[in-house]
Amino acid sequence: MKRHPSLIPLVVIVGFGGLGAVWYTARLALRNPDVSWNKKTNPEPWQEWSNKQYKLWSTKDYSELPKPERPEI
Repeated sequence: MKRHPSLIPLVVIVGFGGLGAVWYTARLALRNPDVSWNKKTNPEPWQEWSNKQYKLWSTKDYSELPKPERPEI
């Protein structure tokens, strides 16, 4: 790096991109309602997330929305 200081911004940007990809993959694995880590205690995790927000960014506040009128399966 001392011989090519112009590569420092490239390394920093690629590093942040890699960290962002790891963070987003971990977020998908932990917060997505399609993923079930413990099938014995929560066999259908999407039922728990019916009125919660799992998107990265949304203009709606999902906690204030009424519960959808559909049967619990």
